[in-house]
Amino acid sequence: MQTRCLDLILAWHFHQPDYRDYATHEYRLPWTYLHAMKDYSDMAAHLEAHPKMQAVCNFVPILLDQLEDYADQFSYDVVRDPLLAALMQPDLDQVTDAQRDMILDYCFRCNHATMVRPYPAYHQLAELFQLAERQGKNALCYLSGQYLADLLTWYHLAWTGETVRRQYPWLLELIKKGSGFSLQDRRSLFQLIGEVVSGLIPRYRALAESGQVEISTTPHYHPIAPILMDFNAAREAWPECELPTLPGYPGGTVRVQRHLDSALHTHTARFGVPPAGIWPAEGGISTSLVALFDQSGLSWSASGEAVLANSLHAMGAPAAEQRELRYRPYQVKDYATLCFFRDDRLSDMIGFEYAKWHANDAVKHFINELDVILHQTPEHETPVVSVILDGENAWEYYPYNGYFFLDELYTALENHPHIHTHSFKSYLATREENLHAPATGQLPALVAGSWVYGTFSTWIGVPEKNRAWDLLATAKQQYDKVLVSGALNAAEIEAAEAQLCDCESSDWFWWFGGYNPRHSVESFDRLYRANLVQLYVLLKLPVPETLSLPISHGGNDAVAGGTMRRAS
Repeated sequence: MQTRCLDLILAWHFHQPDYRDYATHEYRLPWTYLHAMKDYSDMAAHLEAHPKMQAVCNFVPILLDQLEDYADQFSYDVVRDPLLAALMQPDLDQVTDAQRDMILDYCFRCNHATMVRPYPAYHQLAELFQLAERQGKNALCYLSGQYLADLLTWYHLAWTGETVRRQYPWLLELIKKGSGFSLQDRRSLFQLIGEVVSGLIPRYRALAESGQVEISTTPHYHPIAPILMDFNAAREAWPECELPTLPGYPGGTVRVQRHLDSALHTHTARFGVPPAGIWPAEGGISTSLVALFDQSGLSWSASGEAVLANSLHAMGAPAAEQRELRYRPYQVKDYATLCFFRDDRLSDMIGFEYAKWHANDAVKHFINELDVILHQTPEHETPVVSVILDGENAWEYYPYNGYFFLDELYTALENHPHIHTHSFKSYLATREENLHAPATGQLPALVAGSWVYGTFSTWIGVPEKNRAWDLLATAKQQYDKVLVSGALNAAEIEAAEAQLCDCESSDWFWWFGGYNPRHSVESFDRLYRANLVQLYVLLKLPVPETLSLPISHGGNDAVAGGTMRRAS
């Protein structure tokens, strides 16, 4: 008797918005290189250590653009990230007030429970800062250059991947040293950051060339595509949604195609082959978007299970059948691009819950949940379970950056007798040979939505988000008029186009709203408005006064600092 099997597709999504100021070429926020040295390096190392483990790594092109830009900075020794430059500043007693404020502002931005408190020397720096801060801003001037040197060193040590620490024992010696870090200590750390960041794309390309990892893509600057194409898409899953004042984003479908074409082109240039599939930004999908994917020759796309539930409900499928129907690919209309839908619960368990568990218990629970799914599906059918989630932000909340969880998870999966790991590409390639593969589901249409609640409520539908859309749509109207007028030469058009792409990112709309932390909301609010201001400058137009006014202030403490959200 043949053992029943389950196909598991584990997909990690890697993404950072563009943090560059296109006018000065400086980075306004440091998250790209920090996640590179901690998370992207660790994720590659775990896969390299488990060669029988197949997975998908989805890289947003604008993240890869920035990784290449950082590699160039290290190569040419021209640092355009203020925090990274501060790490190398010879005399930190001579910093300006603005530099001091920047260092003190950034170097405690992390999850203190896993990245500060475990290290007594770093924790002491945090306590000294809090003591000085309570005395007023002037008291911060008494924090010496050596304090700043130790703080910068500790922050970068805390953001170093666990696999990197295990590869370079001298990092552990720095951690043991604890304080009094020298300029040479900081230079050594800076050099290592450069080696790690510069080596990332070649490492992932090697994993892809081996067939172990599939690298997929996302429209270039991570736009929330169905909304860009049609504001009314938000009402398909949320009929009461309040829409922006303007009727839609001008030329939205053309803009989405622009992001898609750029993603396919740059992916092919970097990895030698075009991507087989795509994770649309935030799993935001619609029937019209699948049509674009189909025209571009993509084999697969994916979204959240609530989108499938809404779509099945729209065609009359009983709710009781929907869980069973989730574990198969779907064809939308007659498009060749197949759609997969994530298991929200298992994805959220990794993203939010297992960080609180002992790694061994978490892995056993995950495997058991897959066994339950297998035995709840029809006899002689091999379900395909898609677990798709953020591949960077979750690990900050795990002990040791998730080292033991990922190591035990991959060990359990690559040796499991009836759980077979796949990429989407490898699954589709072997599907015809699998006599027990589930039938492809058929959907006459998708109810447009995202992986968050099955709606677009995270990006549109409340006053702050709608105002942001109106500001963007107005800027696009002006962009179109200027381009038609012939007032810009080819180089100026190229600069304005890149700036517009940056403004179209979904990330700005994610943060607006009172449910996110004030500090993060205000940071992204300033970035978004600065991007729009720069667009007007490039178009040689007066900057509207409205762009001097904050869009949103935030105010609440969100789970994971607002960087991640549960699916339901």
